[in-house]
Amino acid sequence: METENKKTVGVAITGSFCTHEKIKETLRDLKAHGWRVIPVFSENAAKLDTRFGKSADFVAEVQKITGEHGIFTIPEAEPAGPKKLFDVLIIVPCTGNTLAKLSLGITDTPVLMAAKAHLRNERPLVVALSTNDAMGMNFKNIGALYNVKHIYFVPFGQDDPAKKPNSLISDVGRIPDTIEAACAGRQLQPVLLR
Repeated sequence: METENKKTVGVAITGSFCTHEKIKETLRDLKAHGWRVIPVFSENAAKLDTRFGKSADFVAEVQKITGEHGIFTIPEAEPAGPKKLFDVLIIVPCTGNTLAKLSLGITDTPVLMAAKAHLRNERPLVVALSTNDAMGMNFKNIGALYNVKHIYFVPFGQDDPAKKPNSLISDVGRIPDTIEAACAGRQLQPVLLR
């Protein structure tokens, strides 16, 4: 497939560090589907070392997988709107913090600026939840965003109802299908997984 014919997906990565290994597989899958993939990193995803690994290693591997430098700052993210950088943008993983700010229109990270800039073009924004408070304080934000035009959710469910009853996580294996559906203007169903 010629580069100019490829659709471009922005993959906005936040700090749900336990999901970062799965995200790398998702990036490989998107590339295998013929997408051009441009990573957008939150400051935390780009700079914090955790028990799940070193941020520099993660960033380097993401850039190697995608073949793209990536977006790291709010000024770098802002042109996503006027330059129409993405056909579709996915926030994966979408933490509770990012979800809450997105629902309130707060744009204080590169991920949120990319989302705001992208939505001005009325193009699809896909949200892949990964948060321990989704069915607690953030439940209202899921409901609010679910009713916003051009925002779509990767199907999600409880990952550990006994130990983490408020936690929800998206099925990252369904990201390519969700993106394709969103590009066609429809929400992939079912949204709620058992």
